[in-house]
Amino acid sequence: MKILVCIKQVPGSSNVEVDPVTSVLKRDGVASKMNPYDLYAIETALSLTEKYGGSVETVTMGPPQAKSVIVESICMGAQRGCVLSDRKFAGADVLATAYTISQGIQKLGDFDLILCGKQTTDGDTAQVGAEVAEYLGLPNVANVLGIDEIADGKVTLSASLDDRNVTMSVKLPCVLSVDGDINTPRLPSYKVKQTVTDDLVRFISFADFEDQDENHYGLNGSATQVERIFPPEKNTQRSTIVGNAAAQAEGLFSLICDKKLL
Repeated sequence: MKILVCIKQVPGSSNVEVDPVTSVLKRDGVASKMNPYDLYAIETALSLTEKYGGSVETVTMGPPQAKSVIVESICMGAQRGCVLSDRKFAGADVLATAYTISQGIQKLGDFDLILCGKQTTDGDTAQVGAEVAEYLGLPNVANVLGIDEIADGKVTLSASLDDRNVTMSVKLPCVLSVDGDINTPRLPSYKVKQTVTDDLVRFISFADFEDQDENHYGLNGSATQVERIFPPEKNTQRSTIVGNAAAQAEGLFSLICDKKLL
């Protein structure tokens, strides 16, 4: 069984700047990490191959430094990975991002299962997995809580809906977006990191894609445009109320009234 995991490099801090012209996050020079939800997707893939056999590959879209999350995935147990990187991909919204990833997946070959994290911590849209599935013409299930069995060309799983959990069978190949409650990710291996070679990380650019229409990628291919984005204002003011419980309760009540919150 061949499994592909879509992962992303996200800012490692909430203290990021916004480009005043393009209204996108300035990622250059910002400390980065793997999107936390993607760790659960990688662990799910590794656990499945340990049970059923097969291989795990990872793919990410981003600047060349996004190679670091591919290396991290290999240190966790993936066999190889790929970075989709090109200036033409910059500024993509979720639609253009999903299309770019779908093109990259088609270039990489056929997979029995494609896994994504529930969402990313920088965008929080939780839409890319479903849109990748749509572009690839594959079934998709979001909020996957567990995979019970893979047999007879189908995967049996449990997923969370708004008001209940459900169990379903989905025909392979398919795209699944896993929730953070599905498992506990393993740690990367330092010993494996010492053996990772460049040939395990492949780079694919716009020139390698079948679709050469630049209007389908990056800002040109984005159906939505950000009108305004800005970092939240920080307020470090605080009030300390001293005294016994009754005095503290009275002080808190007075403070709430003064601020007209009641």
